[in-house]
Order: sequence, then C-alpha cells, then structure tokens
Amino acid sequence: MHLSAAQRVYDHVKTGILDSSYAGGDLLTEGSVSDAVGVSRTPVREALLRLEAEGLVRLYPKKGALVVPVSAREAEDVLEARALVERYAAQRAWRRRAELVDELEPLVAAMRGHRANADMAAFNQADRAFHEQIVTAAGNEVLARLYRSLRERQLCISAEVIRVSPERMDQAIEHHEQMVEQLREGDEEGFLALTDAHLQRALDQTRAAR
Repeated sequence: MHLSAAQRVYDHVKTGILDSSYAGGDLLTEGSVSDAVGVSRTPVREALLRLEAEGLVRLYPKKGALVVPVSAREAEDVLEARALVERYAAQRAWRRRAELVDELEPLVAAMRGHRANADMAAFNQADRAFHEQIVTAAGNEVLARLYRSLRERQLCISAEVIRVSPERMDQAIEHHEQMVEQLREGDEEGFLALTDAHLQRALDQTRAAR
C-alpha cells in the first residue's frame, strides 16, 4: 500500500513520540522532520496539525512543534478514564467470553515471550492489544476509538512516569492469565473484579510516581 507523504510523516513522528525517541519537551522543527522522512515541508505541516489535534504536539509558528510532556496529573486522569471505559466494556463483552478466551490466550503467550526476551516495547504492544480486544468485543466503536487514544497517551506515560520493570511485567502476565481463567470458568464477578484490580494497581503506581 502506497502511503502519502503526510501519512509517512505522521507515522514517523507519532511512533517517535510513543516510543520516546521524541521525548516530552522536545521541539521538532519542520526542517528536521522533513530531513528525517525525506519529504518536503508541506506534508510535515499537515502531519503536525493532525498530531496537534490528537494532543501529542503543540505548534508554535516559525519555531516548530513541541512534544507535549506528560504530567503526573494527566497520567492519573488518563488511567481514571481508561478504568471507566474498560469496566463498562468488560461487562458488555462478557456475552462473547468464549470467543474472547481464544482471542486473548495468544496475546498472553506473546507477553510471556516478550518478557523472556526483555522486549519491553513488544510487551507493551501485546498488553495493549489484550485490553483493546476486550473493549472491541463490547461492540461500541466510539468507545473503541476513545480507548485507543487513551492507550496511545498511556504509552507516553509509561515512558515518562511509570517505568516498566521485569517485576511489573510478571505481575501483568499473572493478572492477564487470571482474567482469561475467569472468562473460561464463567465467573463474571471474578472477571470484573480482576479488571478493576488490574486498573487500580496501574493507577496506584502512577500516583506513587508523582
């Protein structure tokens, strides 16, 4: 598939922000981005406007685009919003629990593999896909889009506020395995309680980092 120049710039900069190659507080100039992607400045401006609309950068005329840093307050707000969406989605997705087990088990296996290889970026992607699968199963596309934007912002949070450690990776795997087990056993109360506990722990870790 052929991507437009603006899309290539958008993908390049957004990936850089989410993996912290472009850290919060960095100032990106049109010229530097243009050189990095190998395009003219016009598609750079288009891509940066799109990223500003998503809240990832703030544009300053004749200066460039500032990568919006993540504050501890924003980190907490994002996780609170994520908890609201996921709790609702978990209830709605329960009716698809048999299908969810088949969809989620490979993602837990992927997390184990990435943990063994100490690949934190891939681990985060598998973790995100696990929760996104549950939200998607709720069948509300508006909520699914909102959730994706929250998780993208959380990738920045993980890089700047909460550092992913091997211990946290192990805890996350254990929680995800338990959630799949509750789905398999048909324990709705247990599944919802685990969902709440998993998100509360992430919120507590964020508060502790403030």
